[in-house]
Amino acid sequence: MKLNINKTSFEVDIDPNTPLLWVIREQCDLTGTKFGCGIGQCGACTIQLDGVAIRSCLTPAQAAVDKEITTIEGISTNDEDLHILQVAWMEEQVPQCGYCQSGQLMSAHALLAKNIQPTDEDIDQAMSGNICRCGTYPRIRKGIKKAAAVLAMESNQKTESDGEVE
Repeated sequence: MKLNINKTSFEVDIDPNTPLLWVIREQCDLTGTKFGCGIGQCGACTIQLDGVAIRSCLTPAQAAVDKEITTIEGISTNDEDLHILQVAWMEEQVPQCGYCQSGQLMSAHALLAKNIQPTDEDIDQAMSGNICRCGTYPRIRKGIKKAAAVLAMESNQKTESDGEVE
């Protein structure tokens, strides 16, 4: 089976019903995605499949064939730069124990890809499937809002520069 993970093709020899989480971690050696509950309730295993946040512990590998899989390792544009969400997470000191944070970031990333000006309600809805046992929800919201503000500013600057006549 061939899987496209973080813009890299992986050839894996597995049972097609193997949960994507285990393929990503064990076969592809991308260990940023975490195992939490195994029943899709905690969100620690959140990845994106064609830009949609999903629970990889419940998703069979066969469901990801011919789709773009993005894990926490793939949200940066290159190996040297962090994604604006990761920067905001550090600036707002979001993580406490950190275990749930890759899943939190993946859900937040999917939200901001669709909506760079999310309301509190938008954030609550997008993040509702991610549990943080340390209770860092206020810092998570603050991190999302900080990243959204930067993305909105960048978007406005790009729009303004695209509209300039030389």
